[in-house]
Order: sequence, then C-alpha cells, then structure tokens
Amino acid sequence: MLNFARTWADRLIGLSAVFGTLGLLGEVGVILYDVIGRALGSPLYGSQDLITMTMIILVFGGMAICDRRGGHVAVDLFEGYFPRWFNRSVDVLSALTGAAIFVAMAWAVNDSAKISAMLNLQTNLLPLKKLWFQNALSILALVTALGMFLRAVELALAGRDVQKEAQV
Repeated sequence: MLNFARTWADRLIGLSAVFGTLGLLGEVGVILYDVIGRALGSPLYGSQDLITMTMIILVFGGMAICDRRGGHVAVDLFEGYFPRWFNRSVDVLSALTGAAIFVAMAWAVNDSAKISAMLNLQTNLLPLKKLWFQNALSILALVTALGMFLRAVELALAGRDVQKEAQV
C-alpha cells in the first residue's frame, strides 16, 4: 500500500516540478525580454505582474521536489550523539510539522482566493486574475503537504527515508 501511495505521490511531485520548471522558464523569458527591451527603450509592459505571478508557480512548483530530494535546510550537528530511534522521531515530527504548515498555507490562501473571486481582483497592470495564481499556490502547497505526510508515514511505519534514498 505504501509503495502504491509513493508511486502516485512521486508522480504528483513530478508534475508539480514540471509546473515549477515552466514557471522558471517563463520567469527567465520575461526578465530577459524586459531587460533587453529596457536597453532598447521599450520595456515589457506588465513585466512586474508577470514576474510576481510566475514566481508563485516557480517557488511552490519546486517545493515538493525539494522536500522529496532532501533539499531543505537541515541542521544535523547533534545527530550522531542521539540514538537512531530519536533521530527518526525528530524526522517524523519535522515532516508532520511541515505538512501541517503547508496545509495551513493552502487553507489561508484558499480563503483569500474566495475574496479575490468575490471582488474579481486582478494584478496591477495586466488583467490577470489573482484567483488563478492563488488556486495554483493552494494546489501546489497541498501536493507538498501530501509528500511530507507520506514521508512521515514511511519513516514511522517502514523506517524508509525517501530523502536519503534520493541523495544516494
């Protein structure tokens, strides 16, 4: 059952990473066009809106794969002084805490998205609906939370640390 859940979680995490990659490519393209345009006296209109909104996709799209591969900051100065069961407990607790934080973030942004939909809020210069990006952030945060929760379950039940497997 855990292998099935891990397979599907990895597929969702991979899809999230694809969105993050597309966000990065969009971000680079907009900045490149804007910089060259400024040098030629014709900057890209609305570049600040595009950069701000694609940054959401870039950051939250890559968050799940960062966690999956163990890319988050970890301080392990004292890890060697504690027994293995204690270190695993700390890893489980930190994964559960991270999952709770990302669920709370998705919840808060989803509430904000309801207000954006009600008021039809858009970006400053371009008519980009904030609702689209808030919904994307909520979904990508939930994918990250799912990955963190599954990692906690795998650590607690199977003793399997997917982050250490990914680093090998």
